[in-house]
Amino acid sequence: MSAPLLAQAAPLPAAETAPAKAPFVKADAEAAVRDLANAVEENYLFPEYGRKYAIFLRANLAAGKYSDFGDAETFARKVTDDLREFHKDGHLRLEVARPEERGTAQAPNGGPANVNDVAKAGWLAPGVAYIDFNGFPGSETTLAEVRKFLDEHKDAKSLIIDIRHNGGGGLAEMNLIFAQIYAKPTTLLDMDIRSAVEAKYGSPFDPKDPLLRRIAGPDTINRREHLAVPAAQQSGLKDAQVYLLTSKRTFSAAEHLSLALKRTHRATLVGEATGGGAHFGGMAPMGTGYAAFIPVGRTFDPDTGESWEGTGVKPDVAVPADKALDEALKLAGAKVTGSAALASLQ
Repeated sequence: MSAPLLAQAAPLPAAETAPAKAPFVKADAEAAVRDLANAVEENYLFPEYGRKYAIFLRANLAAGKYSDFGDAETFARKVTDDLREFHKDGHLRLEVARPEERGTAQAPNGGPANVNDVAKAGWLAPGVAYIDFNGFPGSETTLAEVRKFLDEHKDAKSLIIDIRHNGGGGLAEMNLIFAQIYAKPTTLLDMDIRSAVEAKYGSPFDPKDPLLRRIAGPDTINRREHLAVPAAQQSGLKDAQVYLLTSKRTFSAAEHLSLALKRTHRATLVGEATGGGAHFGGMAPMGTGYAAFIPVGRTFDPDTGESWEGTGVKPDVAVPADKALDEALKLAGAKVTGSAALASLQ
């Protein structure tokens, strides 16, 4: 298994996950299952479930359940469905490896290095700033766009952050926002990783990152707390009302942002409960032509010890996702609908 990366990304849609009609080769598929069983046994964030997953996969393989499929993608989805039926984990999955992406330059969280995942940004109404994220890739292109937005909207009285279709990524984009909206250092959430995994493959985190501080944890766990630290040059956003728009498609690192803001009472969450994926890890090759996302850690509320895995983060103001922007604008005191505001986005 390659070194796990901090990559809280949601699974890609089927059409984007693999080339159409990739051929099924029995020997390659069985090798992938054997590698996957070994990988979860050695690295899965909960050792007891890692062992159970491995036993389950090996039993299915011995029973011939993975010997005949019409194409490679159908096989990979069957393995993923079997794993989630056995024990639900929204991140653990087997995929067909995408040859076109092998060896290409990537952002820190696995996406294209030049991707800009800021979908829209600007003024929705006087004093009301808006930014819409497709994901958190950690790419310099996206980070530059976030810095520009924060500078150009530093006097906003209300800030609306839209993550209704955000499948996740990493922490870099949200850290830029935290530095402007928190007036004092604040502990956000805790993050655990199996110590054996980190010792073997290295840390998925930058050891010099001052926003991820090592703290005491269980013997088999390396625990860090994620901090928000105000920027040296802070803007008026530290006093802004913040509204976070969520939906059932809000996943993974976007849920990290959701719980961090909700737990610290720094934002009002408007919309739907999020998708329910709290585990992080990284992609690793399995056999020939396959790869798996192996969760090696989790993020959770330090007050309760609970994560959002399988349950999601509940909004403060529950409305259908397509009504969330209207509701946030109303809460911000703006006399404009979401559709009209977006149409005239400045």
